[in-house]
Amino acid sequence: MALRIATWNVNSITTRLDRVLTWLRTTEPDIVCLQELKCTPEAFPTEALRELGYEAAIVADGRWNGVAIISKTGLDDVTRDLPGQPEYDGVVEPRAVGATCGPVRVWSLYVPNGREVGHAHYAYKLQWLEALRTAVAEDATGSRPFAVLGDFNVAPKDEDVWDIALFEGATHVSEAERAALIELQKTGLDEVYPRALKYDIPFTFWDYRQLGFQKNKGMRIDHVYGNAPFTQAVKDAYVDREARRPGKKDAPAGMAPSDHAPVVVDLDL
Repeated sequence: MALRIATWNVNSITTRLDRVLTWLRTTEPDIVCLQELKCTPEAFPTEALRELGYEAAIVADGRWNGVAIISKTGLDDVTRDLPGQPEYDGVVEPRAVGATCGPVRVWSLYVPNGREVGHAHYAYKLQWLEALRTAVAEDATGSRPFAVLGDFNVAPKDEDVWDIALFEGATHVSEAERAALIELQKTGLDEVYPRALKYDIPFTFWDYRQLGFQKNKGMRIDHVYGNAPFTQAVKDAYVDREARRPGKKDAPAGMAPSDHAPVVVDLDL
């Protein structure tokens, strides 16, 4: 059974809707994990996605976060929020949703940014990653293909940012954040590393400012971690840079790009 799974921080599903729908028609993924929806559940484009054959599981509150899983292969055992997910400012933010989609179980994750080392949000980020590690431990060692996908807001290695000298003392590259990803993998998950289509490092994020995409000033912060039954079935993985490419100046508003590109994984189960 061939299966195509993707993860994409869309940076507002309503703002990018035309681009997302066009990409879905062209790329034809079976399952997509979406992050940073920035919409209420009611505003999520459920009907537009249903017309393309997708069911949707959504966790959103209309603010800056929000995640979803859309699937053509079924959508069962939906879990909203991580078990034991920490709060920030007294709120459990909409950052995680899990579901069984036919033969695989996946989580769509939007890990907290952390803001700056030493900030309360940075401590929250580390707590959140620990909750994730605990939540996935059982599925990570199971016989069913299982993966966690999303925007982790962590660059695992120095080469995963365009100029590590510019990130000294910053979030996304700190030792504690990288150690948290290593601990996550110790549960039985391995990274599905995408092949590079144009440059040596398959960046997944480029800032809108100062021609970040055009100059390839990027970061590799969107990841896929799967258990052995998942990773052994991987036939290909790549970052779809074309989905991040800026549109024409006269393009419709809905075709504006996210600052992230999708990571696409092809499986043969």
